[in-house]
Amino acid sequence: MINRQNYLDAIIPFIDTELIKVLTGVRRAGKSVMLKLIQNHLIEKGVEENQIIEINFEELIYEPYLEYHALNDYLEERIAEIKIKAYIFLDEIQEVKSFEKVINSLRATHGNKIDIYITGSNATLLSGELATLIGGRYVQFEIYPFTFSEYVAGRKSLGEEKSDLEYFQAYIVEGGMPFLAMQNFTYRDRLNYLSDVYNSIILKDIIEREKIRDPELLRRLLNFVLANIGRQISANSIRKYLRNEGLNVSATTILNYLQYAKDAYAVISLPNYDLQGKTFLATPDKYYIVDHGLRQAIIGRNEEDIELVLENIVLLELMSRGYEVFVGKTNRYEVDFIAEIKTERGIDRKYIQVAYLLATKETREREFRLLEEIKDNYEKIVLSMDLLTNDSEGINHKNIIDWLLSK
Repeated sequence: MINRQNYLDAIIPFIDTELIKVLTGVRRAGKSVMLKLIQNHLIEKGVEENQIIEINFEELIYEPYLEYHALNDYLEERIAEIKIKAYIFLDEIQEVKSFEKVINSLRATHGNKIDIYITGSNATLLSGELATLIGGRYVQFEIYPFTFSEYVAGRKSLGEEKSDLEYFQAYIVEGGMPFLAMQNFTYRDRLNYLSDVYNSIILKDIIEREKIRDPELLRRLLNFVLANIGRQISANSIRKYLRNEGLNVSATTILNYLQYAKDAYAVISLPNYDLQGKTFLATPDKYYIVDHGLRQAIIGRNEEDIELVLENIVLLELMSRGYEVFVGKTNRYEVDFIAEIKTERGIDRKYIQVAYLLATKETREREFRLLEEIKDNYEKIVLSMDLLTNDSEGINHKNIIDWLLSK
């Protein structure tokens, strides 16, 4: 089990507070493992194992508690048995209809005598009645698949020893799904696993949850998104593509399907930010996939579309490090990423360009020129696969592998 310290460090300050800890993220991103890591931390700090109540609602043994009254009765019985503080871990809680009533009742009844942690695979977990009942009484953590450094740690834990470049070549193709990184599967078995994960996301978290009437339309739409990660995508561009495929679909349906995919954490959209006007633009968002290995399993071409995949990898790294990310726009140019995070000293911002290789003088000038136009003093970075890097006028040029492995 890989210790995902960045997430643990973010969660630890909220342990033993009345705030409900909510871990969200795409299926198989490692939310269940995070619950185990939190439990291990508690035990190291002196909590007894019998103080911990744990339920994974995807396990058949807990099917009787998918009805919220039964779940509430079971938890009340367990809490009464423990006598002292109880730590409650409810995994994939969205499987329980009206679960929010249980959470609110426990919180209201027991207060600081319990500490609650829940996970879910849909962003609507925190919408509707739950948000109304516990508004201001929860803290959310988004869990992503393995970053490259976590992937390397997983491979090395199996006794594998390769160069950083060899690991990265494998990571480009198979992505960072935690279970997969910890297995010595063949390439074909890896793709089969990723296909199964993708189909599970599509079926359980989108089709079944949202009662999609045309699953094939959803799959074709998402294939278009997968093929165009890192590019601006509008409802009209998707509509035109689908029309060429013989499907006449309204823009409203397309926007709804995109939102369902975002709610399931399958795709990520980034808004455009005007660096001159310092405001968000109404232009179409850019879309990315939550794990580039899923893209390889469904449409392939990760190595052929290397620049797009590198961009996707950098985005996931930034989000895993806690940054909020936008696409930057100037009068003439586009900056791949503006990344911001709140610190004790205020907002830390980075401007980042991603390229495969700065193989020519023209390519180098183009990538650096984009950042040279930005006149503030925040860090500006160009990331590429070049082994030899060369900074220029306040702009840091870094090897992407070195940057991904840096703290």
